[in-house]
Order: sequence, then C-alpha cells, then structure tokens
Amino acid sequence: MKKVALVTGSSRGIGRAVAARLARSGWAVGINYVTHRQAAEDLRDTLIGEGCQAAVYQADVADRAAVEQMVRAVEQDLGPVSLLVNNAGIAGQMLFQDITEEQWRRYFAVNLDGAFHTIQAVLPHMLHEKSGCIINTSSIWGQRGASCEVAYSATKAAVIGLTRSLAMELGPSHIRVNCVAPGVIDTDMLSVLPEETRRDLAEQTPLGRLGTPEDIAAAVAFLASEEASFLTGQVITPDGGFIV
Repeated sequence: MKKVALVTGSSRGIGRAVAARLARSGWAVGINYVTHRQAAEDLRDTLIGEGCQAAVYQADVADRAAVEQMVRAVEQDLGPVSLLVNNAGIAGQMLFQDITEEQWRRYFAVNLDGAFHTIQAVLPHMLHEKSGCIINTSSIWGQRGASCEVAYSATKAAVIGLTRSLAMELGPSHIRVNCVAPGVIDTDMLSVLPEETRRDLAEQTPLGRLGTPEDIAAAVAFLASEEASFLTGQVITPDGGFIV
C-alpha cells in the first residue's frame, strides 16, 4: 500500500518539520495550512525539488466540511491516507477569568474537534484496509497543566484521552493511535516570549536547551515507522526531561 501522510498545520513550526521528515522518508505528504499559503507552497516546492512527493491543501480543521473536502483531494492527488498526523493547534496565555466563551470554543474547535474531524474523515479507508496510523499532538501542559494556559491545557489533556481510548477501539482493526506531547519547543509560538523567559525555560529543562521542531519530527517519524508496530495508545514526551 502506498505510504500517504496528511499532516495538519504543517506550513510552519513542528508540523513543517514533521512533513519534511516524512517526505524525506518516502511518504507522499499532504501539507495542510489555514492562512500561510506561501510557506506551505515553499515547503512543497523544496520537497519536490528533492525528489519527494508533496501537495498543498488549505483547510481550517475546525470546519468539518473543509476537512472532508481536503481529505477527498488528498485521496485523489496522492492516494488514500495511511498516516494522519494531527498537528494543527492554537495556543495563548491569559488568566482563566479573562477567557471569553468564544475563545474557549475556538481552542476546543481547533485543538480537539480538529482531530475528531480529520480522524473520522480518513478512518473509513483505514478500517477497510485494517491498517493505518494516527498520531495526535498533545503537550506537556496536557499532562501536567499550566497556569494562564487553562484552555490550551484542557484541550491537550482531552487529546490524550482521545488517543488512549481510540487506540483501544481501533486496535482490533490493526490501526495504531499514538500521541506526542512536546515540551518547550523553539517555534514561532515561543518567539513572542521575552529572551529572558526563553533562557529560563531552557535552564529549567534538564538537558539544558529548548527543543527543536526536528526533535518532535523524529519522534513522529519513529511512531509512524514499522519499528513502532507494537506501540499504540502511548504518549511520547520529547521534552528534555522538563516534567520528569
């Protein structure tokens, strides 16, 4: 069966590194974006220039119809999705009492409903083939919680619950469902923090540095590989020991 991967939120940051790593490992990769079209197309062109197979798809994962249309387009262009990486997400810092209902709903719509929509869209083929791999992206804050990031942490804790429960349900169909929970990663989300805060976070990490998108991509590539064929329902935490 052809190796076809769909990576949501893959125009920048962790998703971009994941898409690139998978493409260079022999996967035909669907690169999903919401607003950063040029970045997505630049990645596609780079990968194609290297002899990889990649295509770009615009969709807000919170929009079920848009997700279903995207998956149909991937199937037509590249083939049925055999690996889904749910990476798209939003984050932000605010006091709990300042969170509006609209903001709360948006966090869940993207971070949790997005995974719900994409999984349901690709699952029929996986069930038919009795084969497939789903990798969800949580966070260390979904495992431990974070002050001033209650909405984000709640969605990421829910992603872990989704992963573990779905792994049990889909196991008999030989579909593996796992999760990565990144630590403090040096991406655009982190760049808004003051340099002093970034240094403090690196110092709080036992390995003494911030993580890179490539660190997470390596974990995803492992979970997607045959070497992880007996792993399902697991939460891998590439965080440099931050929450040990």
